[in-house]
Amino acid sequence: MIITSFMIAVTVVAQDGITVCHTPATEKFALFASNKKFNDDHQAPRLYVHHSTEGGKMITFQCPDGSTASAYVIEAKKKSSNWIVVFQEWWGLNDNVKRQSEDFFKDLGNVNVIALDMYEGKIATTKEDAGKYMSEFKSERGMQIIMGAQKFVGKNAKIGTVGWCFGGGLSLQASLTYGKQAVACVVYYGMPEENIDRLKTLNADVLGIFGTKDGWINTEVVKKFEANMKAAGKNLSVKTYEADHAFANPSNPLGTFDEAAYKDAYKNTVEFFKARLK
Repeated sequence: MIITSFMIAVTVVAQDGITVCHTPATEKFALFASNKKFNDDHQAPRLYVHHSTEGGKMITFQCPDGSTASAYVIEAKKKSSNWIVVFQEWWGLNDNVKRQSEDFFKDLGNVNVIALDMYEGKIATTKEDAGKYMSEFKSERGMQIIMGAQKFVGKNAKIGTVGWCFGGGLSLQASLTYGKQAVACVVYYGMPEENIDRLKTLNADVLGIFGTKDGWINTEVVKKFEANMKAAGKNLSVKTYEADHAFANPSNPLGTFDEAAYKDAYKNTVEFFKARLK
């Protein structure tokens, strides 16, 4: 069996009756789906149909166990070893995530982008379905998809990872898994890794983007992440905004979306990647 940080027991303070002790880091976040307030904080995403102008397409790739997984891929016009691996919010790999992936592709330049389908074809349009899909997530299967993507991009790829909410935690776990190939990791209000020994293996610099009004990945969680990264001797830059959870989701204009915070966070994300994917 492959032992990963998904499978390492960790302990955090329980919130609103959610039992999260001894739960793997990413599945710990998935437990929030059982909380009504967490669900109510997420308004249904706006209807959007993405039509790629950059040649984006869905592909399948092989995982280490012989199974297959899916992803949305945009390849650089001129061959590049730089890759951005994108992780969805709890809604799934919907057209809003594909549009965001294409924004990264256009604004970064000289990169390939691959957005992984962690729900394997399931896309939620209601918070009830989103909660169901996130709660059904299995860490072992998620790791197969993450490792399959690493094989797909190739052993010479320089990899940046980024994700939001549920995908924010996956972004960090992927960078931990990708070893020396990982050079940049962006976490938007996702669940951090708490195991310091595991964090010591991290090669990538990390940019953490959080909202001070976030009741889930709250100030206490962020401070602990900063302390753990410092103890591990790793580089973490933190950007905080007077905003709520999911503030950087432009598909949620009637909910917690904060346009000013989103634009600044996106600018910082692009600059962070550009500095490390040259």
